Formats: sequence, structure tokens, C-alpha cells
Amino acid sequence: MKILVIGSGGREHALAWRLAQSPRVSHVFVAPGNPGIAQEEGVHCVAVDGIDAWLELARREEVAFTIVGPEAPLAAGIVDRFQAEGLAIFGPNREAAQLESSKYFAKEFMRRHGIPTAHFATFDDVTRAHAYLDEVGAPIVLKADGLASGKGVVVAQTLAEAHAALDHLMGGHFGQAGRQVVIEEYLSGEEVSFIVMADALQVLPFATSQDHKRLHDGDAGPNTGGMGAYSPAPLVTPTLHGRIMRDIILPTLQGMAQEGHAYTGFLYAGLMVTPDGNVKVLEYNCRLGDPETQPLLMRLRSDLVDLVEAALQGRLDQATIDWDRRPAIGVVLAAPGYPDAPQSGALISGLNEASADTHVFHAGTHHESGHWVTRGGRVLCVTALGDTLKTARHHAYERVQKIHFDGMQYRQDIGWRALKPNLSQP
Repeated sequence: MKILVIGSGGREHALAWRLAQSPRVSHVFVAPGNPGIAQEEGVHCVAVDGIDAWLELARREEVAFTIVGPEAPLAAGIVDRFQAEGLAIFGPNREAAQLESSKYFAKEFMRRHGIPTAHFATFDDVTRAHAYLDEVGAPIVLKADGLASGKGVVVAQTLAEAHAALDHLMGGHFGQAGRQVVIEEYLSGEEVSFIVMADALQVLPFATSQDHKRLHDGDAGPNTGGMGAYSPAPLVTPTLHGRIMRDIILPTLQGMAQEGHAYTGFLYAGLMVTPDGNVKVLEYNCRLGDPETQPLLMRLRSDLVDLVEAALQGRLDQATIDWDRRPAIGVVLAAPGYPDAPQSGALISGLNEASADTHVFHAGTHHESGHWVTRGGRVLCVTALGDTLKTARHHAYERVQKIHFDGMQYRQDIGWRALKPNLSQP
């Protein structure tokens, strides 16, 4: 069979790589893809963009189904269009994707259905928003309402930072995404990523994972799309896992169905586990996380094709999922200037220095005149398996040391929460 993956980043590279390993698959098309993805056996990148072009590609190649990687096509209604044409596609429709495409929608949805989340207020008037900040003080969290590639969230520790962030978010930098802002209570604790496959009310949880949003070691610096991740997350015990399913995941799917937006696709709940053991939803994503996907799919032993088909056919309650017992970790290598003003065009060396139990997923690379160069903010995700998380971390950083491009940024403490207090520098 043939499969189509929509997108061009590291998440889509990992999806295509894993799908191509299925004995049932002859071709995996990735649109638009990137040159690094095209290196994988059985994977073909097609440089077309936009829903109309993707529809035509799916028809022409008679793909069995399409998987949507990034959030923007979901918010634009790609699933609605494909379904109207009778084409199988895995992802939520436009209405259901509002869980990610509108922070306001998501927060009001959680309020309606009693799903635990931080207290919040929403503003489309910057003057009123500034007055509210003066009223509640800091620390405080500000979020652009719309899609902002993971960069529309500011955790302000002081009131001055909060006012500056508000002007930035609503000052046109994020376009329509910043027309409205959500200001919410600051929550302390540990963040975890909880990802499931869903088909209306049926759900199949993925392995747990934890990512690192801040640019610098020790969770310092600006928020990014993600600087690394690992799986499993020891913080999520079996008891906590059960609570998350009972109090968050199932009520989310039930609430969406009740409101006429039956949810099919990957659902990612970004959660905060507070010091007193409570769990609250920070955000929803309506697709796989990036960079969580890379270590998760390194660990996945089940055939991903079978799992997606089970969801599309309403058989998720009959599906099981098998994971490699070994932990996995992914380290993102980012361009200089990321996340605000990433610089492209730097020559990349060391990509051919392969090692066992590692894989380098391409997110922002270009191949020209026989050389690899950077193109984009997050350039690569070096991912590794190991008998322990510490071993996986060693393998990943050993591979990182073989790669170089001018201005390369990466965190040296990926996995520190799970390994504390025994974390040593790579």
C-alpha cells in the first residue's frame, strides 16, 4: 500500500521512517517533506504544498490513507476536504482541531466540562489586558489565542515582563494569532506530555514522554517549539496514568462528542503535575508532539499502519500497542538565532557518522552542491535508545558531538528531571 504524510519537519521524518518499516507498505509519500526525509528507504518527498495539491497527490497515487503531521493544515480543514472527497485521513476535522487552534476555545471547553486547568481570563483589548495584569500580578502566563508554532506562550516572572510580553503578543508579531490573548494562572511543578490515538470515544494511549520547552539548560531562556524529549516519563506512575485517563483524556473525548465534534486523530495533552500531586491541562495539541514523536517512534514496536487503520475503522478498542522496554531520548540541534530569528545556510558536517541505536531526524536541512546546510530553526533531532535513560542519553550526546554547524545550539541536560540528582554533563 501507499501512504501520504503531510508536513516537512522532524516529526514527519519520524512518522515516514516508522511507516516505511511496515511490511505492508510499498511507498510513503511526504509532502512537501525535506531532503533528509527523502534519504529513507521507501520514502519519497513530493514538493507540493496546500490542500488542493495534497488532494491531487493522494488521488493520483491512490494512497490508502493520509496522516497529517503539523497543526496548520488541521486548522485549515484538510480533514474536512479529504473526507468530502471520500479519502481516508487520520486527524481531527476543523471544528475538533479548535482544541489547539484557539486557546480561548480550549479553555472554555475545559471550563464547560470540568476538566482541570489553570484559572484564566481572555482579552481582545490590550488596555483591559494591561489593567488585568496590574490586578493579578506575576508570575503569570500569557498565550496568543491562535497558532504560533510553539512560540506564542510567555511565562512572565515579573510584572514588567508580563506587560512587555503582552505588547509583543498583541502588537502584530503573531498576526491574527495574537488578536486575542489568554492570561492564566502560573502553575508550578513538572510538565509531561500525554499522547493518545483516538477515534470518537475510543482511545489508545501512547507511552509517556516529557519534553524541554526552554532554550537553555536548567529550563532557562525563551520558550521554543521544543529542544528535546525522552520516553518514558518516570513521573507518570500507573496510578497517575489512570487519573489522567479518567479525569482528562476521556472527559475531553466525551465532551467533544457531546458538542458534535467527535474527535479522531492523535491527541496530545500538555499537563502540569503540581507539587501536591494534582494534574492540570496546560494545552492541547491535535497532533503528535515534536520532538516527543522522535523518541516515541524509536520505541514503538507495533506496526503503526495497523494502529492507524484500527482508528480509521473504529477498532481501537481491539488494538494493542507494544513498546521497546528501552528508554529513548532526542536532542534537538537548533540554528543560531533560534527561536526569534534563526539563521540559515550554515554547512553541516558529521551526518554520515552513524552509530548503533541512534537515528538523526531532519527538521530544517537542505542539500545543495553535495553538501548539507541548515534551513530553519530546529535543524536536527538526534535520537537514541539505551538500556537505561542514562545510557540512551550517552548514546545521543555521543552522536551529537560528531555533528557540527556554525552557531549550533543545543541543551546539554535533556532528561535531567528523570535523572536528577545523578545527571552529569555529556
